[in-house]
Amino acid sequence: MPTSTAVTASQPSPDEALRRLMEGNAAFVADQPKLPDISRERRLELAEGQQPFATLVGCSDSRVGPEQLFGAGLGELFIVRTAGNNVDTAGMGSIEYSVTVLKVPLIVVLGHEKCGAVAAATEVVTKDVRFPGSIGRMIEPIVPAVIAAQRNSDDDNLVDRAVEENVRRMVERLNQFSEPMLLDPQRRGELKVVGAVYKLATGEVHWL
Repeated sequence: MPTSTAVTASQPSPDEALRRLMEGNAAFVADQPKLPDISRERRLELAEGQQPFATLVGCSDSRVGPEQLFGAGLGELFIVRTAGNNVDTAGMGSIEYSVTVLKVPLIVVLGHEKCGAVAAATEVVTKDVRFPGSIGRMIEPIVPAVIAAQRNSDDDNLVDRAVEENVRRMVERLNQFSEPMLLDPQRRGELKVVGAVYKLATGEVHWL
């Protein structure tokens, strides 16, 4: 197990952590974003250790800035980002580290509308498009979500439905098919895993 870099302050409950994110996003949507602490004093404090209150599994898209969406500052969110908000071994290990070592009480899987990775996976399913290099392999895990969404969607909203389905499948993976280090704290009520989708135009995070 890696050396702990956590501080010793108590963490909020999973519901309290989720409430903080909801309040931060509400302020962001209202164009009254919270001003996070990015002072020198805060940086010096974080140099001694970290204790983020949530882990965010998000997409690499430049239009989705997790700290801005939730009014979070330095040291508050432990962020794992890949195109399509899917995680490989390194990503899963990062999530497990945040829970086991940093005692994060909340994991949020955050997709977003108009996701390029999901749109690409949709083209694979509907048009048999092939993508070069590692891009094709990167979107392979999203294809089952597109197929599932296709059963209940028309072509006009297939990408949006696939975005939601992709988030739901990652949440399911984390709360049912993970290692005991993630499952046990959930059973004890110490950890919650939730999904959400970000609306680019409004700034609103829709909780699934």
